[in-house]
Amino acid sequence: MRITFWGVRGSIPTPGPDTVEIGGNTSCVEVRAGGHLLVFDGGTGIRLLGQKLVKELPIEARIFFSHVHWDHIQGFPFFAPAFIPGNHIHLYGGNNVSRTLEETLAGQMDHPSFPVHLTEMGAKMNFYDLYEGQVIELPAKDGTGVVRISNTRGNHPNGVWVYRVDHDGKSMVYATDTEHYSIVDPKLARISKGVDVLVYDAMYTPEEYAGEVGGGPKTGWGHSTFDEAVKLAEKAAVKKLVLFHHDPAQNDAAVRVKEKRAQALFAASCAAYEGLTIDV
Repeated sequence: MRITFWGVRGSIPTPGPDTVEIGGNTSCVEVRAGGHLLVFDGGTGIRLLGQKLVKELPIEARIFFSHVHWDHIQGFPFFAPAFIPGNHIHLYGGNNVSRTLEETLAGQMDHPSFPVHLTEMGAKMNFYDLYEGQVIELPAKDGTGVVRISNTRGNHPNGVWVYRVDHDGKSMVYATDTEHYSIVDPKLARISKGVDVLVYDAMYTPEEYAGEVGGGPKTGWGHSTFDEAVKLAEKAAVKKLVLFHHDPAQNDAAVRVKEKRAQALFAASCAAYEGLTIDV
């Protein structure tokens, strides 16, 4: 299993000299497992992934959306493989808002917001509305068993989906845009149990979350902190913790400080950055 990070920011893209090391693109993570191409979220980072994939045509990709807030879908209209006939794209998302995933993606490409409509893109597309606890099993293309994608709900305004991928004894969890409780979220502890890699929303420091710095409290905003990430990683006996969905106000230096503070609590921690690749 290979995990590659194409966008690691939250809320809004943050280009500029202060974010060059970590990167300024919003959420997009590529996972290769059993010959399958899995993509988690379609933030602006998916544009960069698409540029790489045009060298591998034709492709079959499966994109799993955690939710449809703008920073997680805004890159899809710029995903080059979606415009090319012969490609096949499967798109998955929870039906937990007023519109389906297909309706939402089409909506952001409606006139006058975008010049090309979803129905005019060239690739074949299939949409799937997920329910909580649903398991998708894909026979590995390389004969190494089954790639299994399971899910649960996180804690975020309008809802969010957390995904787990298992294949050939390796595993990862993608848990972005979820807020901690006073105790470790039992659903997240359960789905993350024993995973090799946990990608977790650590948007804030504890001080930012509490409102001691950087404005008022962030309670109820649907995001977490690095110390809560560590609590989950320890509870679930995770092997590696990746801090994800960095706040747009955090420059490279601030993210590195956050990373060091997390490592002091849980040594096998790192901050996600664009281009980070993890082989499991």
